[in-house]
Order: sequence, then structure tokens, then C-alpha cells
Amino acid sequence: MKALIFAAGRGERMRPLTDSCPKPLLKVRGRPLIVWHILNLVRGGITDIVINHAHLGNMIEQALGDGAAFGAHIAYSPEGTALETAGGVAQARALLGEEPFVAVAADVFCPHFDFSQVAEALKDNDMWGRPYAPDKRDVAWLYLVKNPPHNPNGDFALDSFTIANEGERRYTFSGIGVYRPSMFDSVRAGDTAKLAPLLREYAARGQVGGELYPGDWTDVGTAERLDRLNAPYTSRN
Repeated sequence: MKALIFAAGRGERMRPLTDSCPKPLLKVRGRPLIVWHILNLVRGGITDIVINHAHLGNMIEQALGDGAAFGAHIAYSPEGTALETAGGVAQARALLGEEPFVAVAADVFCPHFDFSQVAEALKDNDMWGRPYAPDKRDVAWLYLVKNPPHNPNGDFALDSFTIANEGERRYTFSGIGVYRPSMFDSVRAGDTAKLAPLLREYAARGQVGGELYPGDWTDVGTAERLDRLNAPYTSRN
């Protein structure tokens, strides 16, 4: 399985930190955010990694190189201007291949996520080994978390491993998901397109599965959240 790390965002809410440093290279506990993901992916047996980038993307390539230092092979999908998440997938399709891949937002911090589990997320057979009909099998599998203070109403409902747009038990999308490339057939390379509308479209059809991730997780979307993560470690950095 291959992985895609979304690293093309400008990080407007993190300015002025991101004026001179791409958000994925901001450090949490002495290590760049994106490196936490790379090491966790490799630990989970996923070593073929694609990284998209736009703002200060050359700094990301210079910092990570070909991935050999981490036990990985890294390929890059540069974007002149950020194409959003679905657009980023479409731009990187040739690098990702046609098998399901895992994607993770570079700006979330989840140091203990176990990527060894994701290879089984999208199965072509049901629990009895019978093949799904093409219009019934899941096209995406999302990992959700309990709602943080900045997103109290959540993003999706979850019931018996099925993601829905509406429901009583709502959770927040962690930024980690497994996707079939065919899900992005409607998005052309070079298009700017967001992932959320696609997810909601397929969720309405009952083709998005998911589960709750109970581990440590933070959306590092503001300088204040970054400071809180680093506060106990300031004297060590």
C-alpha cells in the first residue's frame, strides 16, 4: 500500500510562522510534524510515500530528500498553487497507482496511530468472503476522533462502522483515511477540488465506512495549539 501526505496548505492561521517555514516542517516536541507521520507509516510497514506540496515546497524536499534516512521511498507531487485535497489526489494519481491508498493530513499530530491496520480497511469481500457488488463496496474508510473544542458539532455521524452525513453520534474527521483511486475519477489533474463534498456524496450512497480512533490526536491548526503541544518540552528544544 502507498501513502499520500497532504502538505500543500499555506497555513494562513499559523502566520507568521508559516511565512518562512511550511507548516508540515513546524516542530512538535523537537520533530517536524511531517516526520512524525513518515516514521509512523514506516513503522506500520508503509514505505512508499507520496507528498504533495505548494507553499515553500522546495524546503520540504530539501528536508526529507528521497526518504532513505527514514527507511522510506518518497516521491513528490508539486503544485504551483495548492489544489486542495481532492485536487491534490488527482494531481498525484500517476504516483499513487490504482490500489487503495492511505492519506494523512500533514498538520495533525497523532504520534501513536498504528498504520499497520489500514491495509485491511477497504476489503473487496464481506465477512463471509463473498464479493461486494461494485456499487455497494466502500470507496473510503475514515478514522474519526472525539470532537475537539474547535469543532464541537463534528463532521460525520458513525453507526456500526458506517459513515453518514447526519445522525446523533457525530465525530470529527481525523484527517486520516483510506481511499480507492476511482473515487477521484471526476477530478482532473490540475483541478482545484475539496475532499469533503466527495465524501459527503459517497456517504449519502452508503459507501463510506469508518471507525473511531481513541488515541492522542491534535489538529495543529493554530500557533496556540502548537504552543500547547510544545509547552512541556520547551526547555528541551
